[in-house]
Amino acid sequence: MSLDQLNLKIVFGGGLELLFSNQRSHNISIPSRVNSKLYNGETTTTEEQNIKSFSRRPGILVLINDTDWELEGEGDYVLNDGDEIVLISTLHGG
Repeated sequence: MSLDQLNLKIVFGGGLELLFSNQRSHNISIPSRVNSKLYNGETTTTEEQNIKSFSRRPGILVLINDTDWELEGEGDYVLNDGDEIVLISTLHGG
């Protein structure tokens, strides 16, 4: 792990993968400073502002390392290097 980067695995399911060319799993790196600044409610760039304004939409189940994010403190959870974030749509057309 670089001290400046957090490596995360993002997984989409329940149809969300269709928004990402049917690719379910994505490995990404984000600046670790974004994570700590989000936690403290501070932002300095447009990218950080966009991340800060993220909110879970109704109908999306969020898991952090296979645990419901509500049990992890929701937005208070501080990301760690190697975390896996799973986003699953529970909304289905009919």
